[in-house]
Amino acid sequence: MTFDTWFNKQDTLIKVILLILPLVGWVVECLVRLSVALRTKSVVHIVVFVVFLVIGWGWFLGLLDLIYMIVTGHLFLAE
Repeated sequence: MTFDTWFNKQDTLIKVILLILPLVGWVVECLVRLSVALRTKSVVHIVVFVVFLVIGWGWFLGLLDLIYMIVTGHLFLAE
């Protein structure tokens, strides 16, 4: 699964639009985190994926990821 590489290749404006939309943002973040977890098989990435899957629907984690993505170009702990 290479959804994270596709997402990271997009322009910053496209990434912001994808993350701002309420349901779309959650699905995109889950797919990016799942893709990173499957690609790296790192315990940290797997735990972050599960945590985001369980409580990531809240606005706080989405806002953190949005700000972090604007500054660095990728999601928090999804590189």
